[in-house]
Amino acid sequence: MNLVSSFKSLTPKPFVTRWRSPSNIAFVKYWGKKGHQLPANPSLSMTLKECYSETEVLFSPSDSLKVELFLEGKFEKKFSDKIENYLRSLNLSWPSQVHYKIETRNTFPHGTGIASSASGLSAFALCLTDYFYFLKGEEGNFFETASFLARLASGSACRSIYGGFTSWGEESDLYASPLHVHPDVLKLRNTILVVSSEEKAVPSTLGHGHMKEHVYASARFDQAKVHFQKMKSALRSGDLEMMGGILESEALSLHAMMLTAPKPYSLMKPQTLKAINMIWNFRDETKLPIYFTLDAGPNLHLIYPEVHQEKIKTFITHELSFIAQKVIDDERGDGPVKC
Repeated sequence: MNLVSSFKSLTPKPFVTRWRSPSNIAFVKYWGKKGHQLPANPSLSMTLKECYSETEVLFSPSDSLKVELFLEGKFEKKFSDKIENYLRSLNLSWPSQVHYKIETRNTFPHGTGIASSASGLSAFALCLTDYFYFLKGEEGNFFETASFLARLASGSACRSIYGGFTSWGEESDLYASPLHVHPDVLKLRNTILVVSSEEKAVPSTLGHGHMKEHVYASARFDQAKVHFQKMKSALRSGDLEMMGGILESEALSLHAMMLTAPKPYSLMKPQTLKAINMIWNFRDETKLPIYFTLDAGPNLHLIYPEVHQEKIKTFITHELSFIAQKVIDDERGDGPVKC
């Protein structure tokens, strides 16, 4: 199945569009690929609200493919080349007759494990989908197409196309789907402890590649499949204790895969481990439902219900904030918007 096959015979025209697309935090991690940008196990994530990328693309007919990407006003050749390679991989001839001028910015540090690739590439995929349907002159399944295009750029980006909670790899490996959850789960808060704003030393693409020869890969994929079903059940029933246990196990399993990779590495910092122990101690003492997770980076996402936010935020402000460079207060978001 190829959702872009219907866009093969189009004629480029001038067009400009702007989309704001959020990051997401994976509750069940995607780590390892099969085929072309397909997940080795299903994943599930919560779409964020305050952490997003805002991207404007000016499309102009041209004699050849040209991509100019500006991040925060600065030309980025590495990212321009990445988008150019991505466009060529779509196997459509006419996108090579377009000049793409991309202006993008993030509301959070780039390349630090807060899924800037998910927000940035989903925002570009939304702009591209907008352009495709503009040239085609008809409406279609816009967000499904955008999720398909986003996946081809970055696996986790396909989940940022929808608000709330999203799954990928169960209904389809080709695009993500919205997930219905308990009303209490929709009120979850997410405070991000940025313990390091440095760009991570090992990109996620390399991390996924390590899974091909990882001695524990098959066990990890089996674990993720079991966790996916249990997490889905917990989110639908509102069982926050079950959710939290799986949430933390998934984070630690992800980083265990890095520590035991064929070429071992760690993305956690000393402050990451210190914060984890402080969270465990606070939860044991207060019995309050605060849980953590990490994506492929050192920065912690603290997940907790809105009803307990006053006491938990006091703990974050008075204790955890002193070991963080920055604290980002976030929550469940409603998904992308056209600007």
